[in-house]
Amino acid sequence: MSRIGKAPIAVPQGVEIKQAGSAVEVKGPKGTLSQVIPGGISLRVEDNVAHVNRDGDGKRPRSLHGLVRTLIANMVTGVTQGFEKKLEIVGIGYRANLQGRNLQLSLGYSHPVLYSIPEGVEIMVDKQTNITVTGTDKQKVGQVAAEIRSFRKPEPYKGKGIRYVDEQVRRKAGKSKG
Repeated sequence: MSRIGKAPIAVPQGVEIKQAGSAVEVKGPKGTLSQVIPGGISLRVEDNVAHVNRDGDGKRPRSLHGLVRTLIANMVTGVTQGFEKKLEIVGIGYRANLQGRNLQLSLGYSHPVLYSIPEGVEIMVDKQTNITVTGTDKQKVGQVAAEIRSFRKPEPYKGKGIRYVDEQVRRKAGKSKG
């Protein structure tokens, strides 16, 4: 039995989990999220606790058991607390500005980089060098943060670029004379 899959999911007050066929919908104070559950996995909700069970002992249900439980737990967390990723911009002249639903980045290129913010994700810019990506869907928040970081990844010699706040950039020594 999967250790992660058999762990119960606590459903806080104000969160509602509905299952219609193979789709699971989680409603909470911050919004609604839905996920399709693959065959061989079932969801049971009783007394503000959700349990994810697998129907058989086949390879596919066993491999998806923990994944489905984690996805549903992330949906519950997303509609109650939300998720956030913080990025920082390092480099002279590098900065970010919000223009409506677009993020404008000046990253040392000959042109500014425009990034269109997708639905369900909010971006805040603080002091032109700190970017905070927030939302209810963990996968979408992580994807948006990764796309923003990919415009100018931190380079190893001076450390310039866009990095996660807790990221350690490995530095290299420059050229040495002689």
